Amino acid sequence: QVQLVESGGSLVQAGGSLRLSCIASGLVYRYYSMAWFRQAPGKEREFVSVIAWNSGRTDYADSVTGRFTISRDNAKKTMYLQMNSLKPEDTAVYYCAANFQGTGDTSDTRYRYWGQGTQVTVSS
Repeated sequence: QVQLVESGGSLVQAGGSLRLSCIASGLVYRYYSMAWFRQAPGKEREFVSVIAWNSGRTDYADSVTGRFTISRDNAKKTMYLQMNSLKPEDTAVYYCAANFQGTGDTSDTRYRYWGQGTQVTVSS
């Protein structure tokens, strides 16, 4: 049974930093591209960042480029999202997702496995 468990969400002031983690189990982690998505209240879920399974290539939404950094530790089956210079518009539930041998997809329809999400709230 595949499980993805996010953690690290919190309430933080604008300009602050958070580090999200996503721990995976039940899958051969090194074969999965991993991504972060987020969903703000009343909005559609949107792509944040992805890290490819083989090359380690990363991609970011324009809104977070230069502020967020995605990384992974295959030995720990864990993915991270370092979020700096947080803004109120970053407030959302953040989800991690896994895509078997994915090519760095930014569409959520490509991802089969999802975590339950962790809440990030940025106050102004």
